[in-house]
Amino acid sequence: MQPRVTASSCIARDTESDMPLIRVINPNSDIAVTAAIAAGVAPLAIPGRVEILCETLASGPIGIENERHVAEVAVPTVDLMKERPADAYVIACYSDPGLALAREELTKPVFGIMESAIMLACARGARFGVIALSERSIKRHVRAIGGMGMTGRLAGERAVGVSVAESAGEAALAALIEAGRLLCSEDGADVVILGCAGMARHRAEIEQEIGVPVIDPTQAAVSLALGVILSGSSI
Repeated sequence: MQPRVTASSCIARDTESDMPLIRVINPNSDIAVTAAIAAGVAPLAIPGRVEILCETLASGPIGIENERHVAEVAVPTVDLMKERPADAYVIACYSDPGLALAREELTKPVFGIMESAIMLACARGARFGVIALSERSIKRHVRAIGGMGMTGRLAGERAVGVSVAESAGEAALAALIEAGRLLCSEDGADVVILGCAGMARHRAEIEQEIGVPVIDPTQAAVSLALGVILSGSSI
């Protein structure tokens, strides 16, 4: 049996399936990013045990690249999760829009990919670095990292100056690799986090080139969701 991972611009599920479900919500409206997310988490699916459904928030911006975008998608993302049942949810945007609201209003576990990636990075090394889309996104990340109490574990962030859509393309790979190298050689990172869900397709190549663990944040969040489900927790 093949792993069941679906990427869709809609929000339907096969009603005949009775497997536990993890819903991964891409809050931007770029279905190519959703497809990249689905490909990244496909190795985590357990045939016959857990279904992973990756969905697109059709009303979202094409990329979430500033505070206005984060604010605009927070409530629609949570509303989408409330409308569609699942055993666990993942918000697949590195700004974790609506995470606190979702945890307040849903009874099932909700995982933000930035928070999850940072937790995993701290388990893999002493100091982590982040490859960011832009200088503006770095400011947003640093505030969130401070809120988690993880500032002392942050080696640094490096911006590559691309959009969410561009980060998923082959043309961005060289810049992503160079940013990863600088995080290690100049900033002292021994783990690197991809600071956008759209970068997922490049994880293995970047890791091979820079020689330290590279974390895809959506994989990190789905891994935590799987752990909750497989442990038998119902809340």
